[in-house]
Amino acid sequence: MPDPAPSKLLSWLRLCRAPNVFTALADVSMGFLVARQALDEIGVFLCLAGASACLYMAGMVLNDVFDVEIDRKERPFRPLPSGLIGIGIARVFGFGLLLVGVILGAVAGYAALAKESAPDVPWRSGAIALLLAGSVLLYDAFLKKTPLGPLGMGLCRFFNVLLGLSVATLATGPSWLLFYEGVDFLPAAGIGLFIVGVTWFAKGEAGRSPLLNLLGGMAVMIGGVVLVGWWGSLIHARQLNPGINVNYFWLLLLVMLLVGQRRCLEAVLNPEPPLVQAAVKQCIFSLILLDASITVFATGRPELGLGVALLLAPTMLLGRWVYST
Repeated sequence: MPDPAPSKLLSWLRLCRAPNVFTALADVSMGFLVARQALDEIGVFLCLAGASACLYMAGMVLNDVFDVEIDRKERPFRPLPSGLIGIGIARVFGFGLLLVGVILGAVAGYAALAKESAPDVPWRSGAIALLLAGSVLLYDAFLKKTPLGPLGMGLCRFFNVLLGLSVATLATGPSWLLFYEGVDFLPAAGIGLFIVGVTWFAKGEAGRSPLLNLLGGMAVMIGGVVLVGWWGSLIHARQLNPGINVNYFWLLLLVMLLVGQRRCLEAVLNPEPPLVQAAVKQCIFSLILLDASITVFATGRPELGLGVALLLAPTMLLGRWVYST
């Protein structure tokens, strides 16, 4: 449980789930690097990263705004039910972050127009940012209270990866898919499915978790990683990657999966809140390793994958003081 008298800054960091913001940055960074094959156009990248961070934090803030009555009963120590942050200012802050995130997303696509490597559809980044913002609101206001809640959370991650992919220099897919190729959706879908599993696993974490939630969540997480591996096999067969052995990619995915699933197994054997919450936290952190693995495979440049993996450092450091669930 958090300390009884946190500072104002710490309260805001907790409201925004600050450690998890770096997992969103890992998603959008991976998408950008897969699309561009290099860390070029730094201004465009920073706009996308800013959009992703703003939209993620907006989702976390508005989640607590919509859940304040529940938190007064189950988590009274959190910033809103405890009165450390006013609900009105949190609401304004959350919707303000949504607006800024959409604007930054729109700016990213058009910021590259002056470059030779400009994207074919510069408006696509803004469109995806808008879809992501809509998914955030849909989840917070409605879906999380229904059995479709985990799917709503996965949809947000799906669009977050597509946000990074939106500035690809070639857009040859059909217009009804916003000019993405079908194969482009697979890594985004794999990340989204992984988060569906994490969210399902986390349902009921405030009490003793049902075994079905835990086992079902684990199965879906594994399915998400397998989907990413299938994407790797497809692009390797089509010679769309720079020659990294696909077997090494599968090995990287297996290592990443084992990192998170070990904690999940402990929670299955003893489904008490502290163990379930620790497992959820570990799975969220391992998402960064999944993004790093995809980056290495798609670009053939280990240094870019390492850059994504280094986002784990601030995630874990902040996670010592700021809860992730």
